[in-house]
Amino acid sequence: MSRLRDDLDRWFDDAHRRADAVVPEPHLDQVGVVVRVGDGVATVAGLPDARQDELLRFGTGSYGMAVSLNRRDIGCVLLSPWQDIGAGAPVHGTGTVVRVPVGEALFGRVVDPLGRPLDGEPPPETETFAPVDGPAPAIVDRDLVSQPLLTGLTVVDALVPFGRGQRELIIGDRKTGKTALAVDTIINQRDSDVICVYAAIGQKASSVNQVISAVRRHGPIERCVFVIGEGEAPPGLQWITPYAACAVAEHFTYQGKDTLLVLDDLTKHAAVYRQLSLLLRRPPGREAYPGDIFNIHSRLLERSAKLSAELGGGSLTALPIAETQAGNLSAYIPTNLISITDGQIYLEPKLFYEGQKPAVNVGLSVSRVGGKAQPPAIRELSKRLRLDYAQFLELEVFTRFGGMVDERTRRTVEHGRRIRAVLAQPQFRPLPVSLEAALLAAVATGVLDDLDADAVERFKSHLADWLADQCADLAARIDATGTLGDDDRADLERHVGALAAAMSDG
Repeated sequence: MSRLRDDLDRWFDDAHRRADAVVPEPHLDQVGVVVRVGDGVATVAGLPDARQDELLRFGTGSYGMAVSLNRRDIGCVLLSPWQDIGAGAPVHGTGTVVRVPVGEALFGRVVDPLGRPLDGEPPPETETFAPVDGPAPAIVDRDLVSQPLLTGLTVVDALVPFGRGQRELIIGDRKTGKTALAVDTIINQRDSDVICVYAAIGQKASSVNQVISAVRRHGPIERCVFVIGEGEAPPGLQWITPYAACAVAEHFTYQGKDTLLVLDDLTKHAAVYRQLSLLLRRPPGREAYPGDIFNIHSRLLERSAKLSAELGGGSLTALPIAETQAGNLSAYIPTNLISITDGQIYLEPKLFYEGQKPAVNVGLSVSRVGGKAQPPAIRELSKRLRLDYAQFLELEVFTRFGGMVDERTRRTVEHGRRIRAVLAQPQFRPLPVSLEAALLAAVATGVLDDLDADAVERFKSHLADWLADQCADLAARIDATGTLGDDDRADLERHVGALAAAMSDG
């Protein structure tokens, strides 16, 4: 008993010594209060030192982001469900902006814009965090876009090519294959070193699952990151989704690597931002969008670039997707995005419903980098392709009336139909450069013009095996270098001519 008493005395003496050693210092902790809340936004008072885009923590454990700093209160976008937050709830400033975890631990993972896992796996173990909204590279920090980023789609690589570091808009009506084109581009990077980041903004869970499943089956899932802001997520999370995905891609870009960022889609992103702005009582402008709707997309897409050698030479290629209504390219948001990006790929509903997939309207699609970011082999073989196809589209309209046509017109129309057949391509089957070059060589030499539609399809289906059997070294050389010398071109044209002749014989 005496021993226990001695131990207690020593413990109390030690506790008193430690308490006497503590020097109390004043600590200021500002605590705000929720004035009103609802529909994904909240108004907070009592935080005079809060900063723009600061992360705020509510008493319930939820988080929000300060987006409107007024004299008396703060407009806050909620990043978590708000049903448990009520008027009078305490709010604390964190002193930091919204950040997202970045790094290779995210490869193959499905996360939300805050880095929280959505795939049922443990949280990714990353040590690096990056602000979701970072500055764009300065002009002096950029280099020329000259290296191609191949999609594996002949119609795009030949007629609307884009390079690493470019911003190419994919635009079209609903259900015309916009996401499919972007997914095929991701799948085609399975044999490259490009890191892919897919951002889903306001998409249905079923649509997102289809994309992820397709990449798992056919693509480089080990170099892909999926940042998902589902349609059922809070509007604030949907709004920061493209910025968070861009921050994930930028981390690798500044390490000297090439990255591809797919933003699906910015039309929904603009609608979410309009909803939040109206709830925050910001003045509406055209079509009720706030006045800074152009700025939120331009500051996002300007972050894509080809960096200079001094910064590692990495690149960030952006493929934003936009939806049109009845093919109206002059609508407000599509017009903004077209003016921001370096070109657009327009998918036409009429072509899609006729079975021409990808349904790329060659006349309304353009790349402002063009042949400068195109493999020399493809550039050489597709010189006359756009002109021949445009002539065919113009003449085809007149031949549909059933009138008499001369032999030259008939040959032009038949040649154009073979071009259309060659440019059609099934989903999830991107082609290597050698196969694209072989198809373009067949079109350029006209060896397909005398084949019927079934024979052309047989030609396309047998081409890969034919090249592997007849000229494997030539195909491998084209895939490795992207170039095609005069002797190689003559050899390639001879082989595709032989295959066409075999198809015509049945």
